Amino acid sequence: MSVNPVPADVPVQLLHGDVALSGRPVLRDVDLTVKRGEFVALMGANGSGKSTLVRTLVGLNPLSAGRLELFGRALAGFHDWSRVGYVPQRSTATGGVPASVWEVVASGRLTHRKLLRPLRSADRAAIRAALEVVGMDAYAHRGVAQLSGGQHQRVLIARALAGRPELLLLDEPTAGVDLPNQQALAEALGRLKADGATIVLVAHELGPLAPLVDRAVVMRDGRKAYDGPPLSDADVHAQGFDAAHVHCDDASARAANAAVPTPLKEL
Repeated sequence: MSVNPVPADVPVQLLHGDVALSGRPVLRDVDLTVKRGEFVALMGANGSGKSTLVRTLVGLNPLSAGRLELFGRALAGFHDWSRVGYVPQRSTATGGVPASVWEVVASGRLTHRKLLRPLRSADRAAIRAALEVVGMDAYAHRGVAQLSGGQHQRVLIARALAGRPELLLLDEPTAGVDLPNQQALAEALGRLKADGATIVLVAHELGPLAPLVDRAVVMRDGRKAYDGPPLSDADVHAQGFDAAHVHCDDASARAANAAVPTPLKEL
């Protein structure tokens, strides 16, 4: 079967994607194209496959069938990871490592410099700018263990932004986050969108993020159930997209992720 080349200005194209974790099918024949500058919300119930899909897009979950291209290159041949930022779910992000906010955000510059090399002035400028975007510049030297859940999530977003990515993927950044911090996240992402970033965000409900979304993709039982104009949280509930589907337990998913080497592995 011939495959038409994907233009280099298309950040994401997944064709007929299948994923199995611990032998269980989790994604089934999923097609997803994300255009430059789009803000796409991946929605659906717990267990629907939305988080598995976003992890697949950054190489954390291998495809068992199908084809994934980033910026016009097949995943196996894609090496320009500085163009991609990934914000994992907060519970998996720092693993309890004692570190300052500055140190966590600085780790987002690793794709721009050689390992063990000291930070350059450009690195420091990028870190400061990222902290400012998420409103955490006053906390730069505070330990991440001292932060609230919402502040912690904003630090993880700053870590991704420090790499100055063209494509940003976020896995449930508002989960367990209070409303003021959700609003702060929405403001930060709004600034990124205005600057032309391409954003793919996993969410169970959108809340303050809703006005930013250009397109909604709703997952159900590992398949796309909807792909079109944004849906309100009420629409998602009314159409039954939030009915839970259990196809793979979280422990199995984490074990499968741990076995996959990738430049975007959680730090």
